Amino acid sequence: LAGAFCIPLYVPYVLTGRWIFGRSLCKLWLVVDYLLCTSSVFNIVLISYDRFLSVTRAVAYRAQQGNTRQAVLKMVLVWVLAFLLYGPAIISWEYISGRSIIPTGECYAEFFYNWYFLMTASTLEFFTPFISVMFFNLSIYLNIQKRTKMRLDVFHEVHNQSFTEEMERSPEAKPSLKCCKWEQKESAETLDLSESKAQAAASTSSLDAKDLLATSSESSRKPKSCNKKTHKNSASTLSSEKRMKIASQSTTQRFRLSRDKQVAKSLAIIVGIFGICWAPYTLLMIIRAGCHGQCISEFWYETSFWLLWINSAVNPVLYPLCHSSFRRAFIKLLCPKKLKIQPHDALQN
Repeated sequence: LAGAFCIPLYVPYVLTGRWIFGRSLCKLWLVVDYLLCTSSVFNIVLISYDRFLSVTRAVAYRAQQGNTRQAVLKMVLVWVLAFLLYGPAIISWEYISGRSIIPTGECYAEFFYNWYFLMTASTLEFFTPFISVMFFNLSIYLNIQKRTKMRLDVFHEVHNQSFTEEMERSPEAKPSLKCCKWEQKESAETLDLSESKAQAAASTSSLDAKDLLATSSESSRKPKSCNKKTHKNSASTLSSEKRMKIASQSTTQRFRLSRDKQVAKSLAIIVGIFGICWAPYTLLMIIRAGCHGQCISEFWYETSFWLLWINSAVNPVLYPLCHSSFRRAFIKLLCPKKLKIQPHDALQN
């Protein structure tokens, strides 16, 4: 709409410095121009709010996802609010004030130099939406970061628990533990027997007694070596299936972390582009109104004015580039046949 209606009427005005299309078309042009730019900002807020709900209140959001009426109502409300912000003032300002301040051959709003009105309107049109968009997107990023940390903690906990359970349930570890216990019992009996033999033979030969005690002490050490060997065997009994599962979970966690970082990056780009396109015009408009156009160069004001239209051109490209869900929506609108041919999984990639 901006490219089809607003820009073609504005280009001759800029090149010649004179409005040649009449007073009625001037007002229509102003209403449409202000409406489109304001609705563009409010739609960014609505999209950010929708994504905020989808992340922070996922269950309730999915339950209302099929409610087309509510979605249409929100979109209509955006356009109504965008019109109410500037439309009535553009149409009726000269009738309320009793006279028009616009010279013949020029086209701009009656409140163009009214600092108080512009400051109020700019707060509602830029400052409040910009803070809201920053809040929603920052909340989305923090929520994603929190969920990623929780997933990693759960993954490590499950990994440690599965290792412990594998050690306890390993079929090879149990017989070896029993074997160790049996050998420990046998060695204890051998120790008692050897000690009694040593005491009996002490009267005949002290050397024999020492040998028997040395033998018994060696046999008492055997369970220790068996115990070490058993732990080594039990530690190596993790099944290949379990290892593959753990490796798969680790890969999934890394993929999710990478995807979450990509989402955070795309949100930062959207907020950044919005600020770059709107902040210069808003600030220069307020300053210009305060000094009645004497302190701001016409070149910089025109540059900031064109940035608003550039933002309207960038947004339809920016959202599909950053999010696969918007990409699918645009393909569905522009190329419905292509959507039917391609599988759903391929579109997600």
